[in-house]
Amino acid sequence: MSADSYAAPRGTSEFMRGVRTSVPVVVAAAPFGLLFGTLAVENGFTTFEAILMSATIYAGASQMVGLDLFGQKIAPWLIVLSIFAVNFRHVLYSATIGRCLSHWTPLQRMVGFFFLVDPQFAEAEQRVERGQGIGFSWYMGLGLPIYVCWVTEAWLGAWFGRLIPDPHALGMDYLLPIYFLGLVMSFRKRAFWLPVVLVSAVASVIAYRTVGSPWHVSIGALAGVFLGAMLAPARSDGEEAP
Repeated sequence: MSADSYAAPRGTSEFMRGVRTSVPVVVAAAPFGLLFGTLAVENGFTTFEAILMSATIYAGASQMVGLDLFGQKIAPWLIVLSIFAVNFRHVLYSATIGRCLSHWTPLQRMVGFFFLVDPQFAEAEQRVERGQGIGFSWYMGLGLPIYVCWVTEAWLGAWFGRLIPDPHALGMDYLLPIYFLGLVMSFRKRAFWLPVVLVSAVASVIAYRTVGSPWHVSIGALAGVFLGAMLAPARSDGEEAP
């Protein structure tokens, strides 16, 4: 399939379709945005700092890692490198859907990749699997509500989080792993899903025990990518690359 075939209709209707698609994502992500704001204040952040972090980094897992590292006697470059390690999966995301965005302008791609968080990638991939293109209007209709709500939830969590004496006692720290598990399960119908997930999980656990956090995230992801590349059926000579 050629890159041009991924093009999608433009306009207000496509934007509103994206907005409607974002609703369940916004609802599902709300606890994590609130949790981040709550934990940020608990770790000594001001409300403004929590909001700024959500608005600029815009990556829940990396923000959680940052909370553990900021304020400690750790070199700034090591903090940046640790956040990059956790966010390395976004490099894989952009490589995956980048082939579908050749009809976008360079500026649109720059803006689009900023909004390329986990649910954005999952929804875009499912849209491609249905044979629909990824139009910029639809993409931003999906991404903008998620982004605005994420930043707003950080503010609400930071403001009202002071009323929660111990968020960990409520089990709120388990929300993030459950969220990622849900994303992984949404791709369970794909070929080689189970072996790739198992290899990624085993590699990640081993890396966590030997190398440490947050490097186990990137190592587990790379192990899954490598296995997926090894198991993928060879492309016939006459088959057109996507």
